[in-house]
Amino acid sequence: MALLDKDFLLENEMGEQLFNDYAKDMPIIDFHCHLNPEEIYENKNYPNITRIWLNEGTYGDHYKWRLMRANGVPEELITGDGDEYEKFLAWADTIEHSLGNPLYEWTHLELKRFFHIDDVFSKETAPKIWEKANELLQTDAFKPRNLIKNMNVKAVCTTDDPVSDLHYHKLLKEDEADNGFKTLPAMRPDKLIQIDRDGFNDYLNELSDVSGVGINSFDDIIKALEQRFEFFNEMGGRLSDHSLLTYHFVEATTEELNEIVKKGRSNEDLSPREIDQYLTMLLEHLMTLNNKFDWTMQFHINSIRDLNRPMFKKIGPDTGYDAIGTQPDIVANIQKLYTKMQDTNDIPKSIFYSLNPNDWMQLATMMGCFQERGKQRLQLGAGWWFNDTAEGMNEQLRVFAQQSLLPNFVGMLTDSRSFLSYPRHEYFRRVLCNFYGHLAETGRVPDDEKLLGKIIQDISFNNAENYFGFFD
Repeated sequence: MALLDKDFLLENEMGEQLFNDYAKDMPIIDFHCHLNPEEIYENKNYPNITRIWLNEGTYGDHYKWRLMRANGVPEELITGDGDEYEKFLAWADTIEHSLGNPLYEWTHLELKRFFHIDDVFSKETAPKIWEKANELLQTDAFKPRNLIKNMNVKAVCTTDDPVSDLHYHKLLKEDEADNGFKTLPAMRPDKLIQIDRDGFNDYLNELSDVSGVGINSFDDIIKALEQRFEFFNEMGGRLSDHSLLTYHFVEATTEELNEIVKKGRSNEDLSPREIDQYLTMLLEHLMTLNNKFDWTMQFHINSIRDLNRPMFKKIGPDTGYDAIGTQPDIVANIQKLYTKMQDTNDIPKSIFYSLNPNDWMQLATMMGCFQERGKQRLQLGAGWWFNDTAEGMNEQLRVFAQQSLLPNFVGMLTDSRSFLSYPRHEYFRRVLCNFYGHLAETGRVPDDEKLLGKIIQDISFNNAENYFGFFD
């Protein structure tokens, strides 16, 4: 089979039929990504493929950066100010050594789907690809809004701090009809969670200013948060996102919380117990607010950030120095949180992603204990980050199918900073079609193309459309 043949990842006849007749042309809802709304609004052409592929705007692709370091590329040609053509050549050399890595497939898929380039990417073909891609990047079709629109994307949910004024979302809302897609905010309160970090006091002052709520106690924080939920909700927000690197369920009294907030404001040292108390009570209130506004609460858990401390100090976070977390009881502590919130019927729609696949069975079985008030309100999220591979996707589908109702799954998301990442949805759909095709081939589900085709279309788009309510 040729590289990225029309049937790649499809190992059975039913899978081929499901992909070509049911999955391929379905629209996309990208309900979690890290695209910059300012760049969507400004809609400027990128000067060259390095800028959109490796160092895009205010962000960069740390997936690629990790591989380049493993290939001995100097940091100057990764995150540094090296020549952009030399960076492109360094990526080509890295790709030549990446066979078996999903980035090898994604890279070629992006070249094929966006640039109609079928050549194998290598140092030899790089000059020709550079020239052709850069020429196309100057056309209207390669402006950010058209890159989204031409991939049949109907909604993009960015990742936004609660203190954001959502200025560019407001402007994009005015252009929605012309764009053909919605750009919606999704709240991610990382800085509010990180009470032990420098800058917490300044952040609370920002939150106070933007919400109009004076913050002198923990209850004041919650009042300010509720105002931000109201604002985001008016702007079309329907999701929040929460990164829990580690988590221990420890509740606290109002008096204890106020003292913890006071210490956080003063940048005093907090004990691990105090940090856990603050986080637990904050999460309880966040769950209540998500439930009140009928939002979906996403949990990204069990990762380790910034392991290389000198490089973190030099170039900052999200630059490729993270790894899979190993807290063995993190799900057990989340279970305690959900058990507590069930007492007041305050469990919101929830999607759980763990970077450690050892957590997936525990999360999937936990979900079944709280499935109330609607169809599949709790979901096991798509294979995330280091699990964003054909094998990782297939394993997540298997666990979801065996422990819950996979036909109710809301499907794939990009979790990406790149406008060129939408072929990941095609990649996922191929894995999904092959998964159900294999079940049909082995007699485990009916050999019924229409029945399975409906399931494929639901997971590809329809379930997300109904679950999130973006178009209500």
